[in-house]
Amino acid sequence: MLKHSLVINREVRDAIADNRAVVALESTIISHGMPYPQNVETARLLEQTVRDNGGVPATIAILNGKIHVGLAEDELEFLATDKNIAKASRRDLPALLAGGRHAATTVAATMICSVLAGVRFFATGGIGGVHRGAAESMDVSADLREFAETPVLVVSAGAKAILDIPLTMEYLETMGVPVLGYCTDEMPAFYYARSGVKVPVRVDSAGEAAAIFKTSLAMGYRSGILVGNPIPEADALDRDKIEACIAQAVSDADLHGVKGQQVTPFLLGRLNEITGGDSLKTNISLVRNNAAVCTKIAVEFFK
Repeated sequence: MLKHSLVINREVRDAIADNRAVVALESTIISHGMPYPQNVETARLLEQTVRDNGGVPATIAILNGKIHVGLAEDELEFLATDKNIAKASRRDLPALLAGGRHAATTVAATMICSVLAGVRFFATGGIGGVHRGAAESMDVSADLREFAETPVLVVSAGAKAILDIPLTMEYLETMGVPVLGYCTDEMPAFYYARSGVKVPVRVDSAGEAAAIFKTSLAMGYRSGILVGNPIPEADALDRDKIEACIAQAVSDADLHGVKGQQVTPFLLGRLNEITGGDSLKTNISLVRNNAAVCTKIAVEFFK
């Protein structure tokens, strides 16, 4: 049944067989994270960034109830424009596959699909985490639990800035997930480079990160590794200004009763409106930077 449900394009399949660097890319950023046409332009940009750094891109999505690893141009366009694309996390995958649905994959779902296809590296923008006010709402992303159970190295610009970064790091520590800072001593804060929250391990090269991941796998760890990669300073937003915008967006979400999986897309869209497009430009910059770093780590791993 798994073989029937898994569609790996030829380029990705050949690269996996040859032990070459394949980097997974999520599709939620296309269907739910950015407006058109920036979403499909960013999808193409990320795939090209992986290629430019010596890797093979594998954008992942659910199409007609099948896991597709590596997408064609028309499939990227479909994900970017169709209004009926579901949002798939861990809990959603069985029903979406069984029902023959279309869906974009979150961090958790992309990690699961990556391992099923034999891909160990994944570049994203920001991971989900513990939401602000989680003491009352109990809103904690399934992404965090996935890190404890799925052996994929994920490069991100930290948890999304709309989240509670200190509590997110506490959760990862509780779950025993290795967290690395790439050329930084602090977990990045998505739109800006420093959150003030220390990372347990700093690495200053792709080779160091690759060696730690290889050792983790050799020890039989089933957990993934999170690599926090700061946005380049030139593209970062002013911390005080973006925090004020985030507070307004969170307030607007509460006012409109936005809950569950709709919270993050709502907040990102609202931030884009409030900042006059600046948050979107920063988002594109940081995810491109993450794709480059992730590919370099993957290349070092397969050396």
